[in-house]
Amino acid sequence: MSDFKHFKWKEFDCKSGKGKGIDNMKMNFICMLDDAREIAGIPFKITSGYRTPAHNQALREEGYRASKNSSHMKGIAADISAYDPITRFKILQSLLKVGFNRIGIAETFIHCDMDIEKTQNLIWTYY
Repeated sequence: MSDFKHFKWKEFDCKSGKGKGIDNMKMNFICMLDDAREIAGIPFKITSGYRTPAHNQALREEGYRASKNSSHMKGIAADISAYDPITRFKILQSLLKVGFNRIGIAETFIHCDMDIEKTQNLIWTYY
């Protein structure tokens, strides 16, 4: 499989070094994210894409608010770096425009996922 217009598969690899994005991320998720990136007109730096269950558990043990049933482990979630209000607005606006309806906003990133097994049409904060 080839890379996308704005992303490379390796950007979604698990940070543990195990679990490749190309093997675990869902194509339709990355296509939506690629469309959002096009609309935003700014780079999207992926800080977390696919997570192995072991890596997700390690994050929990380190005190991160990683859900026990994280959508990252299903290949349908990503965290996008966002350090300032203008960047946050552009990312959020573009995610909503392409149809993401599960979005989390933190001080340094925006989470989006397309997990239909979880509550839909919500935006939450990590504060």
